[in-house]
Amino acid sequence: MRSDVTLDVPVPTPPFLGTRVVKGIPLVDYASMVDERATFLGQWGLRGSRGGSGPSYEELVETEGKPRMRYWLDRLVSDQVLEAAVVYGYFPCYSEGNTLVVLDENAAAERARFTFPRQRTERRLCIADYFRPRSSGQLDVIAMQLVTVGQPVSEYADKLRAAHAYRDYFEVHGLSVQLAEALAEYWHQRIRSEMVLPSGPSLADFDPPNLAGILATDYRGCRYSFGYAACPDLEDRAKIAAILDPERIGVVLSEEFQLDPEQSTDAIVVHHPEAGYFNAK
Repeated sequence: MRSDVTLDVPVPTPPFLGTRVVKGIPLVDYASMVDERATFLGQWGLRGSRGGSGPSYEELVETEGKPRMRYWLDRLVSDQVLEAAVVYGYFPCYSEGNTLVVLDENAAAERARFTFPRQRTERRLCIADYFRPRSSGQLDVIAMQLVTVGQPVSEYADKLRAAHAYRDYFEVHGLSVQLAEALAEYWHQRIRSEMVLPSGPSLADFDPPNLAGILATDYRGCRYSFGYAACPDLEDRAKIAAILDPERIGVVLSEEFQLDPEQSTDAIVVHHPEAGYFNAK
């Protein structure tokens, strides 16, 4: 049984088919996409006092979090340890039941098949439902991206740990992970701006006006990373790696399907307006 996701939504036109590599992306381009709360609370562990005599979380953000972040952003740039790069692409595709079939840029041969889990209850959602089925006689389009802030920042953090500068290591490591996420958000926005609907606007024309809306996924063009609720199979990362060839930007996939360097992340981008995060279990 298929979900009730609409089948006949307009398919946007990508700027090209195949893959492209972009290197040397300056920090200023994506720094505004850093999720400060995820950095301060999740990565750095800033915890304010709850009714006690110590500073609140908000006070710690102003006195420690933001100053330390500004310090490290300046330092990482001056020490030249950020090598932000992206490999991304667009490919024709179609769905068959729970499977998404990705074709080469000429739509002449299959590149990969992704079989996604389907909800057993609720709307019975499956990521494949967001793409036109083969029976429609029309091809759809999928975007893929893989971003990294480079190996040097990982080595930089390791040197701090080896020197027993544990607070510095903790902060650099956590911030570099969030910088990779910020770069992913920035390039995801770039992809949305490049996918143009037949009526004229791009997907990015539906974006919210601020970062809070972006982080709340209040936009069209959902980004899914393997290992999460809607697509939990990490082994599918190998298929993305085979298509995008991330070694061109210094990223390799381990036998455990983890990206190296750690400060890297990959995803597929789904243009369907109903696409959103859901749990496939």
